[in-house]
Amino acid sequence: MATQTTTADLTTTEEPSTIRTYLPRIIIGLILIIGGYFGYQAFRHSQQYETTDNAQIEGNSAPVLARVAGYVTSVNVDDYANVKQGQSLITIDPQEYDVALAQVEADYQQSVADLANARADLQNAQATARNVVQNARVAQSNAQVQAIRRNKAQQDLQRDQNLYKEQSLTRKQLEDSQSNVDVQAGQYNANVEQINLAKTSESVAQAGIAKAQANIQKIQAVLKVKQAAIDNAKLKVGYAHLAAPIAGKIGRKNVVVGQYVQPGQTLFTIVADSTFWVVANFKETQLDKMQVGQPVDITVDAYPELEIKGRVASLSDATGARFALLPPDNASGNFVKITQRVPVKIEILNPEKYKSKLRAGLSIDAEVRVAN
Repeated sequence: MATQTTTADLTTTEEPSTIRTYLPRIIIGLILIIGGYFGYQAFRHSQQYETTDNAQIEGNSAPVLARVAGYVTSVNVDDYANVKQGQSLITIDPQEYDVALAQVEADYQQSVADLANARADLQNAQATARNVVQNARVAQSNAQVQAIRRNKAQQDLQRDQNLYKEQSLTRKQLEDSQSNVDVQAGQYNANVEQINLAKTSESVAQAGIAKAQANIQKIQAVLKVKQAAIDNAKLKVGYAHLAAPIAGKIGRKNVVVGQYVQPGQTLFTIVADSTFWVVANFKETQLDKMQVGQPVDITVDAYPELEIKGRVASLSDATGARFALLPPDNASGNFVKITQRVPVKIEILNPEKYKSKLRAGLSIDAEVRVAN
């Protein structure tokens, strides 16, 4: 009876000892099985996906720049406010530009008056030229008539001289004929002088017409220049009132009322909140199977629970290093091969669903499914 009790006790004692002996092996086996499972899953995942955490959300933005110099008289928006396209944002004191506009408009009106005077001078010159031409025609007609009278008087004188030689005519009658010839010749010469004077006057009148026409062309050219000055002045008046170039949300303001701003100075930036995309930088060794149109799973660091779907929109034709301010020069003697990264643009599907959460510049993780 004593022997049986001892055997049972030994059996009971050996069982815990055996469990303690194999328990570490069992645990290690389970760990290896679980590790192998997850390792296999990770391997399968790596064969089907290319991942990177070197990615950010991008969006369109437009800087609001001062285009004229002056003191800011009003600022109509607050930091990080939503604005609509065309909404009035900032007003720069426009008085200086209003005065400049009034001045160039007055100069333009003076040139318009000068043009009217020049056209009137042209009409006067043309009227004078017509009168001169008419006078020349009259003088020419008178000269022709007077030439006939002169020739007749000379013929009468010749006949009277013959009669006087035959003593058929008195000396007084001969002298009257001679006097008539002199008078007719003098009148003919006067008509010739009138013709020459009319021709000279016609040349002067034509020169006056040419001068008036040249003056009109000059004033018209001046008007074009002054019209351009008016347009420029109107642009500057318009530039004094800054409106939103796009709809979106502004960043931090860099301007306050009373501040003096210079042309080209950035006052703030508007980020369009309607369009976002992702730029992910993948290693060059990850591009072998990557193609446009492949689906992408996007995880935003700021919202880990947010599931965003996308697709590959395009791949850059150059590595990111090529866009650097100082691209690396591999022709130097000290060459170290570095894996390059290529920017990949990823389109976000249904971006309007995430409009309230997405922000340009947020960091993300991107997984591109490169195999089924």
